[in-house]
Amino acid sequence: MASTARSPQTTASGAQRAGGSGRLAGRPVSRIGFGAMQLERLRSDRKAAITMLRRCIELGIDHIDTAQFYGHGFVNEVIREAVSAEDDVMVVSKVGAEPDPDGPLPLRLAQRPEQLRAGVEDNLRTLGMEQIPLVNLRRTDTGPGLRAEGDQDVALDDQLAVMTALRDEGKIGAIGLSSVSLDTLRSALPAGIACVQNAYSLVAREDEDMLRLCREEDIAWVPYFPLGGAFNGIPKVTDEPAVLTAARDLGATPAQVGLAWLLHHAPNVLLIPGTADPEHLEANVRAGAVTLDETTLSTLNAVPSRSGDITLG
Repeated sequence: MASTARSPQTTASGAQRAGGSGRLAGRPVSRIGFGAMQLERLRSDRKAAITMLRRCIELGIDHIDTAQFYGHGFVNEVIREAVSAEDDVMVVSKVGAEPDPDGPLPLRLAQRPEQLRAGVEDNLRTLGMEQIPLVNLRRTDTGPGLRAEGDQDVALDDQLAVMTALRDEGKIGAIGLSSVSLDTLRSALPAGIACVQNAYSLVAREDEDMLRLCREEDIAWVPYFPLGGAFNGIPKVTDEPAVLTAARDLGATPAQVGLAWLLHHAPNVLLIPGTADPEHLEANVRAGAVTLDETTLSTLNAVPSRSGDITLG
């Protein structure tokens, strides 16, 4: 899906980019994108899933984040059906896990080089693309989720070797990293990294040094769990008293304040909040219009970071 000439502030359809314009892998994208994982909840209503994606485009979103292991290919297939080349949407995927429909969790790790290559091929097939503009390597260094053991504990250099080979072959356009430590990012920089996806929010800011490094290296920071609370033990941004006060004063929702804070916090932040509800989607997009003055920002910046390292499995 190649970029076409237009104002950096507008998408191919002429809509204003949701949240303004940011950059990802060298191209302008909406700073508020769409995380497609929750579309799996619409498996029984494929038409509704397609309508959600079309509404994203109408609202000025041209950055969609997906993975083959979301709904065992269902989400990718819906994106293929709903999004055309003319929409010029940047579809970003990830590898490092695979579906496990019969397991205790819906996915299992797939960290070995041959599994990463197979994951890219599966994404290409279900998305119907010749090249995926950016593919994130999901590691297990940090953040909530599974931890690699046994043959899934793979050296970063071995993983980057296959990812750079796939880039050289033209099957992916750029490489990103997910769930990585600061040391891992530093080691990976020579390979050319376009973005980092780590768990990060107003109340979970342990990766501030990594965010700073990403800004210095022109790497997009794409936080997952931007409002916290996805696992037991992770605090919720929307429960924070300072956020509730700001929301009341601004006439916004606490979630909108939490997303707006991320957009204000650093210029390389891109958001991919997910939902399967059209009203929630529109509310997320409206977060891009929430202005936080210096006093409010100072109060929110003073909120302590409280999350710990939580694993499953």
